[in-house]
Amino acid sequence: MVVALSDRLENRLTIETSEIAEDTTTIRCLDWDRDRFDIEFGLQNGTTYNSFLIRGAQTALVDTSHAKFRELYLDTLGDCIDPTQIDYLIISHTEPDHSGLVKEVLELAPQVTVVGAKVAIQFLENLVHRPFERKVVKNGETLDLGNGHVLQFVNAPNLHWPDTIFTYDKKTQVMFTCDAFGMHYCSDKTYDEDLSAIEADYRFYYECLMAPNARSVLGAMKRMPDVEEIGTIATGHGPLLRYNIGELTGRYKSWSQAQAKAQTTVAVFYVSDYGYSDRLSQAIARGITKTGVNVEMMDLKSADTAEVRELVSIASGVAIGAPPLTGVGAATAEAALSTILASVHDKQAIGLFESGGGNDQSIYPLAVKFNELGLKPGFPNITIKETPTEATYQLCDEAGTDMGQLLSRKKAIAQMKSLDSELDKALGRLSGGLYIITARKGDVSSAMLASWVTQASFEPLGVTIAVAKDRAIEALMQVGDRFVLNVLEEDNYQSLMRHFLKRFPPGADRFAGVKTQNTSNGSPILSEALAYLECEVLSRMECSDHWVVYSKVDAGRVSKPDALPAVHHRKVGNHY
Repeated sequence: MVVALSDRLENRLTIETSEIAEDTTTIRCLDWDRDRFDIEFGLQNGTTYNSFLIRGAQTALVDTSHAKFRELYLDTLGDCIDPTQIDYLIISHTEPDHSGLVKEVLELAPQVTVVGAKVAIQFLENLVHRPFERKVVKNGETLDLGNGHVLQFVNAPNLHWPDTIFTYDKKTQVMFTCDAFGMHYCSDKTYDEDLSAIEADYRFYYECLMAPNARSVLGAMKRMPDVEEIGTIATGHGPLLRYNIGELTGRYKSWSQAQAKAQTTVAVFYVSDYGYSDRLSQAIARGITKTGVNVEMMDLKSADTAEVRELVSIASGVAIGAPPLTGVGAATAEAALSTILASVHDKQAIGLFESGGGNDQSIYPLAVKFNELGLKPGFPNITIKETPTEATYQLCDEAGTDMGQLLSRKKAIAQMKSLDSELDKALGRLSGGLYIITARKGDVSSAMLASWVTQASFEPLGVTIAVAKDRAIEALMQVGDRFVLNVLEEDNYQSLMRHFLKRFPPGADRFAGVKTQNTSNGSPILSEALAYLECEVLSRMECSDHWVVYSKVDAGRVSKPDALPAVHHRKVGNHY
């Protein structure tokens, strides 16, 4: 049932309540028009913030909602239950999109006991600025609400905040997982019955938020009940999982196992509740994982010295977001930094970025120290002078990719030499055209030279393009995104080819010095191209190191009818 609709806010916001199990109600806050989230990746289908009420002899509220839903959420909660009758408020983690209304709920229900991980309670003290009853829970501990509702807690740190816990109701077999197994997908369907409609968003969400924590995903899944014992996964974002639990959790497991097998690891240190550290670090981490390098993330403000030392000892690279100079947790962060400096060695790469909190430690003295210790730069220092934009997060993504490529270069060279020479030569005889893909979304633009392009369908008119996973433009070729395929001309492609084959530094304008024109889909046309096609991504198929992107063609034009397209021949077939 849709309970409330707000026309007063910029975006279309609605709330739905429904009974998902015995004595269990979901309050789903539907943000239909939101087009960016977390690390600012684009949303084609909005998002939701899901909260839950469990009624036994006592009542528990699992998570709240985003602050933008303050009036709607609190009114709906009041319609569902008298807040003074809520006994427990379970905090899955303290990220603001789920805990943004904790302070308001405590004002309405001061009798509530807040339940969460030790780190979550510490973070909340700085968030609500008022005394509250609390109960710290560890992995495997239970809370008996009565009437058969015995809640069991599962420790799930770094999914994707350091204080994450899952909650399992043994009576109803509902597993409350917050960010894990969720997706940014807004629809009036409470559940996942239409798998084909949600799977692209499910995968993209995993890539952006969970892949950088693959080993933590596997650890949490080991501590969860068996899939056969779970009837519903009550996620924090998107539809709840009921119809495809085995399939979708299986995908998490296989994706995470593949990521965790990477021989190279980068340690990414950040501060979850300070400035933009979490978002910036997540963008860097995603860029790293695109290269097949594993990432381990750790919050400097809650880091254990021994764990910091162990992580740095196995890492080939280290990325650090500058922590605050003063305030709560600053001393712990400073101790962690000292441990990092004492543990690194000259075979590692280093990357530093500001957190944008206004009280950052300067990254320049840190850079000098790491340089003196012999570490090589993984990417140029990233400094934040103003509120991050889409372009800032794209810069971080590209910086992470540069670090990952640097650390995996030897492996890539070895793979180039691994194929049988005759097979290699034979594969290289497959010819293709020469194209440049151009895309723009919001403040972010990118381009890529391509040759693995072919027409794939008549109805609709469609093409497929193979895009390497570590290409910057890959983030702009998700389902629903639009781009332009520029066809290069025979005898007039060398200058464009040389330009787009250059290695661009993170955040660089790939179109500087290149003549372009605008198209109806927002992406640039190269003025020197022989022809162009305006495309929209319909689906993506994953291969080991590439995405095969299938797109419909909406429009196109030939600028030189008598000219011929460029043809590309390779000498070898196991690398570009």
